[in-house]
Amino acid sequence: MATIWKQIKATIQNQIPAHCYRMWIDPIAVQEADDGELVLTCPNVFSCRRVQEHYGPLIRQELHKHGISQYRFASGNGHKPETETASWELPHQITFQDMVLKPASGRFLHKDFTFDQFVVGRNNDFAYSASLAMASRRKCDQSCLYLLSKTGLGKSHLAQAIGHHIIAEYPEERVYYVTAEDFSNEMVQSFRNDCFEQFKGKYRNQCDVLLLEDVHSLGGKDRTQLELASTLDSLFDSGKKIIFSSCYKPSDIPRLNDKLRSRFSYGLVSVIDPPDFKTRVRILKKKARSRKIVLSREILQYLASELTEDIRQLESGVMQVAAKSSLLGMSIDKQLAESVVRNIICARKEITVDVIKKIVCRHYSVSLKDLISRSRKQAIVRPRQMAMYLSRRYTDAPLQAIGKAFNRYHATALHSINAIENGARKSTSLRKQVEYFSEKLDRGDF
Repeated sequence: MATIWKQIKATIQNQIPAHCYRMWIDPIAVQEADDGELVLTCPNVFSCRRVQEHYGPLIRQELHKHGISQYRFASGNGHKPETETASWELPHQITFQDMVLKPASGRFLHKDFTFDQFVVGRNNDFAYSASLAMASRRKCDQSCLYLLSKTGLGKSHLAQAIGHHIIAEYPEERVYYVTAEDFSNEMVQSFRNDCFEQFKGKYRNQCDVLLLEDVHSLGGKDRTQLELASTLDSLFDSGKKIIFSSCYKPSDIPRLNDKLRSRFSYGLVSVIDPPDFKTRVRILKKKARSRKIVLSREILQYLASELTEDIRQLESGVMQVAAKSSLLGMSIDKQLAESVVRNIICARKEITVDVIKKIVCRHYSVSLKDLISRSRKQAIVRPRQMAMYLSRRYTDAPLQAIGKAFNRYHATALHSINAIENGARKSTSLRKQVEYFSEKLDRGDF
């Protein structure tokens, strides 16, 4: 039976995204009960429900191909919840008894973004304590939390850690994790598909914990702001938990209506600052340990002293040091670490909006004059959007400055950034273009 299940998993692996397979299908164990029924065991009740909800039909189809008609799901402790039983009564018909599945919960939570993987320091101890208190519901009357930091400092980690903790401790709670851009797009689609009432009901009546990331991207989206404000009012009145994250203070988000600004300000605003030296050393240790990379105290302290911008830069340092050591067959010493740090810092320091303009123009064969013109031709619009997106990602320039560099308002710059982010999720071609530019900029190849 184990051999058959291995074949089924291999087939499923080719039909779903790799991260989905690793998170939901690969952990499933299989055994045959005394009565010949196949038992598919998931790690916990939540994953059991998630697998049935999203991959049940696919699993059923593959089992049927191998002549298996009797099976059931179980959680890791062998418990058989009311939502986990499935049996075949006809060759092509499956009956689910008393199924009460959770609604879709937006994006997947990152498996490593948990409280035990978060490194606490003086820069983030208040935000960590506030997040843990809200998740564990101890000594916390606050129903709303606003996590504020620059990119790469851990606000997404803490937001998702709250989600992980609540799912583990309160499995019946319905946790929705979405970006503000996802929320906006979902609302627009509900209008187009004439199912707006279902959209409203999903967030107002079927959500117990809302994790809403990057709320600053709502600037200028008036209709979305009105709907979100009404949704938040409904959740507040019902005593639900809401966690926001953003790079901006509520008062600094451009083109945000007063009603929604007030809702964001209602929560406890927790600021996450860049980590100090000691915290950076501890972050490096944890990153290295999790990847089974051995770094001496000297190397850890050197990387911590040189890589000071954010956690992503620290992680990049660990990964590049290990990769270079492996590829060259060299030990990880000070000289190797210095060469890696030099590449990271030089590349980051030299990247400017003008540099990005030049490599984008060269790649798309457009002139700089066209790039900053008022032209709305698609052959010009896409490179312009790409340049604005890269400028936001690789420079510290604010939206207003990025917009001005392309003779546009900051709202147009924000729209362009969102257009690339959303397009890259849907289009393989666009995603490869983003990866191409990212690799060039990361290498300093410009």
